Amino acid sequence: MSDKDYTEQEEIFSQVLRAGRRTYFFDVRSTKAGDYYLTVTESKKFTHDDGSFHYKKHKIYLYKEDFTEFNEMLGKATDFIVNEKGTEVISERHQKDFQKPSENGEVAIEETSTESFTDVDFDDI
Repeated sequence: MSDKDYTEQEEIFSQVLRAGRRTYFFDVRSTKAGDYYLTVTESKKFTHDDGSFHYKKHKIYLYKEDFTEFNEMLGKATDFIVNEKGTEVISERHQKDFQKPSENGEVAIEETSTESFTDVDFDDI
């Protein structure tokens, strides 16, 4: 298969949902027989202490023969969650001002100090 054939096969249909650290990709792909199937990929960004980052990806493949039952079960599961807990996100971790507690259970408040800064004059550069 040439690169052109591979690219065309990969670009049948695609949608992206960005949700905080997570990104969901919904991609329609083609089987060798020319039929279509769906891949749903969750890509999650993780940041290291040094500022570098990496992504972890999880992928599911969904074929046409499973669409109806999958759709029904997904609908039932999401309806159950909304009916039981509503649509408001109640997890602390999802709040914009969330701070991870320390090992002793206390939330550390970062204070910014200017003691380590050096005055720089642009004439020095």
